[in-house]
Amino acid sequence: MLKRIDVADVQLGMYIHKLEGSWLKHPFWRTKFLLTDAELLADLRASEVEGVFIDVAKGADVRPKASTVTPLRRPLVTAQAPSLAGAIERARRERQDAAAAVRTPASNVVPFDPRSTTPLGTAREMDNARNVLAKASRLLSAVFEQARLGKAISRGQVEPVIEDLFASVQRNPHAFNGLMRIRRENSSLYAHGLAVSALMIALGRQIGLPEQRVKDAGMAGLLMDVGMGHLPIDVSTILDELSDSEREIVHTHTTLGQEFLDMGGELPAEVMQVCLEHHERYDGSGYPHGLAGEEISLFARMAAICDVYDSMTSDRPHRPRTDPNAALAIMRGMEGQFDDALLDQFIESVGVYPIGSVVRLTTGRLALVVDQNVDDYTRPRVWAFYDVGSRRLIKPEDLDLMLCRGRVEIVCSDDAEDYDIPNFPQIREMVFNSACKALT
Repeated sequence: MLKRIDVADVQLGMYIHKLEGSWLKHPFWRTKFLLTDAELLADLRASEVEGVFIDVAKGADVRPKASTVTPLRRPLVTAQAPSLAGAIERARRERQDAAAAVRTPASNVVPFDPRSTTPLGTAREMDNARNVLAKASRLLSAVFEQARLGKAISRGQVEPVIEDLFASVQRNPHAFNGLMRIRRENSSLYAHGLAVSALMIALGRQIGLPEQRVKDAGMAGLLMDVGMGHLPIDVSTILDELSDSEREIVHTHTTLGQEFLDMGGELPAEVMQVCLEHHERYDGSGYPHGLAGEEISLFARMAAICDVYDSMTSDRPHRPRTDPNAALAIMRGMEGQFDDALLDQFIESVGVYPIGSVVRLTTGRLALVVDQNVDDYTRPRVWAFYDVGSRRLIKPEDLDLMLCRGRVEIVCSDDAEDYDIPNFPQIREMVFNSACKALT
């Protein structure tokens, strides 16, 4: 039986049958799923969705509201029990004093500045990255809905997102991008834009662009697919590969996006150029104009790499994600499509084994890459979680391969899907979150 409830009443264990409103208002490519993850619940409550339809035959129903309790007419503890009354009063005051101490930070504690660029370790930056993602998702869902309705996007609307992303990547170039590789729900239009934006910022830093141009590159990545909202079809509802006619329609998003951004008249010319050119290819095989080599703008050549990488490493309705390291290998094999010099720099920026990659070790175990070693990207920090020989999950083991030199090494990247590990996306996220907590 279906039942409509407010999003504030949604709880874990419910089967979501339908989300109200436009797909641009929420971060999910599926509209029917069993809600078992607390982070997804937080994302849903933070979105602009006001209500959902749940199927109580397939999942939990709404919990009944707690009944109102009428207070007693007189205190339970009276003067006839003075010692107990005094003990309770002292305990009450102690709780109040403790709460006040928590609320009032010590004078020597400096609150975290979200725009700080002071370097942080990956695990420490991960909580900041999650906050940036949640804040940016709320803002961008409104911006992309506004764009879909034909209202111009101003620079001032998206600059706060770019400033937050830039600061996060400056503090740690791997944390935000690692988070986007680990998340299970990552295929909405603005989530893709955020991921590409962070990758563009990291690549811009890697090739030594000035700060303002790095931020402009991030803005270009953020907005390059805005034309998708102006298509006469909703790509998010297509569960199979696109037909030839659908693909022809989708290709128009480049010109639609460029024309739409130009309407506002505030954005840098390079940002609008990326809208138009990010599907051009270095060998001239792309669209819409078949540009080749350096006829394609620098930002668009960067965006082509970042766009393909994020698309390959994110779940899509018609296919599962590709492991990050495998995606880099595939892109290496796409001869002529990318600027090779930029692709080399991109691999340097994300690491040979990017965070979220699954690798097989010389010990016969599968491990998840959870952090980079900047002195040797071929020896990242990993958490082993699966024994290939016995084909069973093991208690996660923390291994810094820089400290295991010669004793434990990476044999190759591997695909966990080949081992039929039940609920692997959830296991991957749990292992990663546990690693972050342990390493903080």
